[in-house]
Amino acid sequence: MRYLTGAFDVGALKRGRPVEQFLGPVAASGRIGVSYVEVRPARGAYEVYVHTVEDVGHESFFDLVQFPPFDADAEEEDFGRLVATVQDPMSALSSAKEFTGAVRERWVSGGMAEAEYADFVRADRPLSASPDGFPWPSSAPPSGTHGDING
Repeated sequence: MRYLTGAFDVGALKRGRPVEQFLGPVAASGRIGVSYVEVRPARGAYEVYVHTVEDVGHESFFDLVQFPPFDADAEEEDFGRLVATVQDPMSALSSAKEFTGAVRERWVSGGMAEAEYADFVRADRPLSASPDGFPWPSSAPPSGTHGDING
């Protein structure tokens, strides 16, 4: 089972483990990238990061953390854009939903967003829904137009 169901997403965060969610394609100025959101425990709080990267992967390269930033001119640091810092795991997941459209039933353990991206690549990068038919989130990450590849 890939997805953290029930309270397993909150449980992972309480145990000090990050959770992630692949958000799908993004586009701006005719360029296409991908986005994912990460919630990580940090010094008694929980931080929500949005990662928007160039889609440079292929059939044998899925390491999202190695992809270059989608907007090289943005002040986004190499590890993503911090969009929220909150005091409890449920608020962190709610913040992720608010800022990115992330949904509760699609969280995976830290590092597993790459498996979601791999499925995306193997399915020829579907634009409107994940390879299993789940619609991409409708809220746009701060650094791109999510799901609208027409720019």
